Amino acid sequence: MNPTEEQDAVVEAVKAGGPVKVKAYAGAGKTSTLRLAAEARGRARGLYLAFNKEIAQDAARKFPSNTRCRTVHSLAFGATREEITRKLRNPVEPPFQLAIRYGLSAMRLPTTIGKNLELSASKVARIVKDGVARFCRSAQADPQAWHIPVEPVITEAAAEALREQLLPYVNRLWAESIDPTAHSAITHDVYLKLWERSRPAIGADFILFDEAQDADGLMLSVLRGQRSQVVYVGDPYQQIYEWRGAVNAMDHIKAPECALTESFRFGPAIAQLASRVLHLMDEETPVRGQDSLASRVLHQSEPARHRVNAILCRKNATVLSHLAQGIARGERVAIRANIEELKAFADGAEQLMRGERIGFPATLALFETWEDVQEYAESFAGRDLLPLVKLIDNEGVDYLRLILSRVSPEAEADYLVSTVHRAKGLEWAGVRLAGDFRFKTDDEGDKTMAPEEMRLLYVAMTRAKCELDISEIRTDLYTMFRDAGV
Repeated sequence: MNPTEEQDAVVEAVKAGGPVKVKAYAGAGKTSTLRLAAEARGRARGLYLAFNKEIAQDAARKFPSNTRCRTVHSLAFGATREEITRKLRNPVEPPFQLAIRYGLSAMRLPTTIGKNLELSASKVARIVKDGVARFCRSAQADPQAWHIPVEPVITEAAAEALREQLLPYVNRLWAESIDPTAHSAITHDVYLKLWERSRPAIGADFILFDEAQDADGLMLSVLRGQRSQVVYVGDPYQQIYEWRGAVNAMDHIKAPECALTESFRFGPAIAQLASRVLHLMDEETPVRGQDSLASRVLHQSEPARHRVNAILCRKNATVLSHLAQGIARGERVAIRANIEELKAFADGAEQLMRGERIGFPATLALFETWEDVQEYAESFAGRDLLPLVKLIDNEGVDYLRLILSRVSPEAEADYLVSTVHRAKGLEWAGVRLAGDFRFKTDDEGDKTMAPEEMRLLYVAMTRAKCELDISEIRTDLYTMFRDAGV
């Protein structure tokens, strides 16, 4: 390949030594750029760090022999005592058993929408477990009250009191997790946290840290403690994992910055649309597409030159709605979504129809009856639930379970329906955006989006290579552009 000027600039910055931050837009050839940088370092010992095994294995086939390709967890696992890692094989303690062992009780908490939220003892135990998980992904030495995740609908005062009440249990569970004699199982995040607390020295002359925008406080802490050169590579506008503890490292890293703004994935039409979304996020540098790629944006129902390979949605509920529609048409549909959460929704709906209160899933825990859910789904705030509620009302809970059993393997499917979170890092020739992207009206009456919603939209748009169908959100999208003067 003939490197672009931007790629040459990255290579020269890496050769010069010292930390480097590379802002790489969607499809901008970051892997090939990092390979060139690794080759330019000659005999220096390199380490490419990825978040999952599949990416690391793919990189190992592309990078030169001077660069190892590993996951963060594999480094931590190899450095952790076996009496801790063997606890991965212990049976997982169900939340209801943890609740009994810790003496946790059901709770009734006030919310900002006027209804009380019922938390079962099992749900309270889940919150304790989630608090340990959030702590494990942080840079703090000990669990803090703010590590404990609380449903946003709970009032601020009640949430603060709940966190303080549960913090001793989070500390207790963490202590059990790192006690070799305790029988409780651990997650992979536990040994990762122990590794971070040991202040590890990574054996490499340079470290290439991919998808840096998704880093959490723990990884930033580890990398800041290294004497070797660290090259942070990521796209701040693809940071969509705040709920998992990510902190958007690209905003926190202080280092000379390079940019990869030319995308090799799509042509000018898709690049122009994505750039308008970037402009809404105060990014003045547009993403550039390839003139040789004849991509296009479909604004309304019109003949497609490429079949739709993927339908991308914000919510699991919308994924399920498209799955049902596809199966009704006799199509083979694969999905990328949280199937267990969808099954839990079916179980919860059935319990509410029987007049039983539930604590999980959280989507339904606010309601006392199924009629309350139906009413909420018809409101503006609950519109994301409407397709799923209508499906259950029209076809029944058993039908919901049936279509979940009819999901096709991706290799055999006519197309894929996915949440945007599950589609990140992937690409397809033809992509259709579902109509559930969340727009809102500000105090001045202008159409807009929350920053996290804009990033989600940008990620979804940039999965397309040839055709991007925005017909379901066209009106709201272009109204937002007009109101913002973009």
